[in-house]
Amino acid sequence: MPTVIPVKFTYAARDLWFSPAGTGAQEGDHVICQTERGREIGLATADAREVSEEELAGTIGHATLRDVVRIATEDDLARAERLAHRGEDSMPAFRRHVKESGLDMKPVGVEYLFDGEKAVCYFAAEERVDFRQLVRDLSREFHVRIDMRQIGVREEAAIVGGYGHCGQELCCRRFATGFDPVSIRMAKEQDLPLNSTKISGACGRLMCCLRYEFEAYRDFKGRAPKRNAVIDTPLGKGKIVEYDTPKEQIVLRLESGKQIRVALADMTASEAAHKKSEELGCPCRPDTVTREVLDRLESPDVQMALAELDRKMGVLPEQGPDASDIFVEPKRKRRRPSNGVPAGEKGPQGDKNARREASGAPSGDEAPARRRRKRRPGDGGGAAAPAPAHMAPEAGAGSAPARRRRHHQAAEGAAEAGASAGGQQPVKRTRRPGDKGGQAEKGSQPRGMQPSRKKRAQQQGKGGEQHGPQAARPQGGDDASKPRRRRRRGGRGRGGAGDDGGAPAGE
Repeated sequence: MPTVIPVKFTYAARDLWFSPAGTGAQEGDHVICQTERGREIGLATADAREVSEEELAGTIGHATLRDVVRIATEDDLARAERLAHRGEDSMPAFRRHVKESGLDMKPVGVEYLFDGEKAVCYFAAEERVDFRQLVRDLSREFHVRIDMRQIGVREEAAIVGGYGHCGQELCCRRFATGFDPVSIRMAKEQDLPLNSTKISGACGRLMCCLRYEFEAYRDFKGRAPKRNAVIDTPLGKGKIVEYDTPKEQIVLRLESGKQIRVALADMTASEAAHKKSEELGCPCRPDTVTREVLDRLESPDVQMALAELDRKMGVLPEQGPDASDIFVEPKRKRRRPSNGVPAGEKGPQGDKNARREASGAPSGDEAPARRRRKRRPGDGGGAAAPAPAHMAPEAGAGSAPARRRRHHQAAEGAAEAGASAGGQQPVKRTRRPGDKGGQAEKGSQPRGMQPSRKKRAQQQGKGGEQHGPQAARPQGGDDASKPRRRRRRGGRGRGGAGDDGGAPAGE
């Protein structure tokens, strides 16, 4: 069996095989090889190994397996570095001559062979180009033999280099050993978006990496159920909505709307699936997910759903209200006392209740609710009537006097003074807006006991005697024809009779 060692050259698309010929070359050594163009320097990418005749013929074809001349020395490496700089310096002249000749080509690079007798000019073009005149011009410029080599856009990207969409160095530049064909079917099989800007590489062609996982995707889809297929689970029917090919998992959407991930290896095929595969002559695809598979899933939603299913089926006993379970309604908290102090603790309200109990008064909830007294017309503004004399507290008894409003106290004092001066019983009046500061005219009745306007009109028609303020109004004349002026309400103390503290007029 022949022994070969792969060698990578700068402007070669793939590794070339050479015979070690007893040189002892290993992976990582720079070697000088004899090629059909002359002597060149390259890098050994792997150790020497034995191959079969069939494999050798499939790789090099009808070409002859050439030998490695020697392992590169320090002088060989220095010479190779000088030739590389020389090739870079020749690129501006190469571009200038291409532009002057008007040829439709794109200069890519210039390579000087290791012996220094030939220069190879690489260019990219869509069609064949007649470059005979260009070769003569370049020979006069570089003073060496010129060899023109046309390459494709993919080889151009491998020579120039760059970075792809993934942020890594281009695969064709870094480790690719050849340019295998890539089709759009590979992108469809991997569920990639058919957008040319996303699946195309720096060269403008489909990315070479589409071939790397194509076989894995095709194998997984050949064993997995088809998309949108219905799968039987303990939680009901499930529908396949997504594939996770690298992990070989299937995403199912249950009837409740929740999604779960199940490994393809954990799924089983039912008898109906086996029967269908035998009738159609196709591979049997699993269509069932067992309870054991769902129990192994680390999903809280799935575990809760399984527990609820067991409770409905009677597998798990019903838990009491005191058990801490997510399916039991929580107990309602007891309402705390209104004072905010828990039972058994003392506070301001507790001390107040204790004092009430000591005095014999009802305390806490036993005490009747204090209602706010509504203010009604004629009740003195909600003020309590004076207590009888026999119920009045004695002086110095220690009880606090009743709280009275200041203006009520002043009115009562003035009324008592008027009564002592005239000897008559004072008229009790309630102070209202618009009643002239609560003062009453002599001989008038309280406002609440005066006849209505309709009754007063009837009395005037019968010729009856008028009473109260109506008798002071003039009858007939110009004043009778004038409309009655409405008394303005809301005034406080307007038109008072005097400064005698609200005493009745004429007193």
